[in-house]
Amino acid sequence: MNNLETRPVVKKVVLECRKITKEFSEGPEKLEVLKGIDLLVMPSERVAIVGSSGSGKTTLLQLLAGLDRPSKGEVLLCGHQLMNVSEHQQGELRNRHLGFVYQFHHLLPEFTALENVAMPLLLRKEVSVRQARNRAEKMLGMVGLSKRMSHKPAELSGGERQRVAIARALVAKPDLVLMDEPTGNLDPHTASKIHELMESLSQKLTTSFIVVTHDMDFARQMDRALRLEDGHLVPA
Repeated sequence: MNNLETRPVVKKVVLECRKITKEFSEGPEKLEVLKGIDLLVMPSERVAIVGSSGSGKTTLLQLLAGLDRPSKGEVLLCGHQLMNVSEHQQGELRNRHLGFVYQFHHLLPEFTALENVAMPLLLRKEVSVRQARNRAEKMLGMVGLSKRMSHKPAELSGGERQRVAIARALVAKPDLVLMDEPTGNLDPHTASKIHELMESLSQKLTTSFIVVTHDMDFARQMDRALRLEDGHLVPA
């Protein structure tokens, strides 16, 4: 028997947190917001993180993105240690492996949906303008906005603007997309559509998602829902 045929397929780990802690100084006192967080995210996995206001959800998201440094512990993105490299190298790792979606879409108002989505590719200068536009068109088609490409953000609904933001986050084919309250300003029906879109794209593109949200209904539709409670991640 061929041993290669009997070996289990080992998927690469997209994100790994090891004993992450984060402390803030308040005068002579130290406030420990995160207390030894461990987290493992695999390809195509969708993970929700919920918790009360002030529990440290956004702080954790910034640490996962390498935008802040933990007091202790380490974050590995696709096997790369985020904390032990230069800021320039961190930026390159983020550009190559991460996408971001926020509660407020942060689309550039003077540009069309197509131009907004193509922008990350143009900034990376790895493809031609024509290639960037073609990839942006394809991604907008995947999020159901083929007929809205020439519209500027002010001409789009809230749900459409958020779908443009998701297309922009995904156009460079990142391994992981971090989302901070992506449905916070959307009605329940539109939020449900955004979830269906995420589920479809995670399978088609093998992209993983980590979503910080207050919406428990949205969180329960993910592959895993975790709660940030007293500085620890526990099942929600």
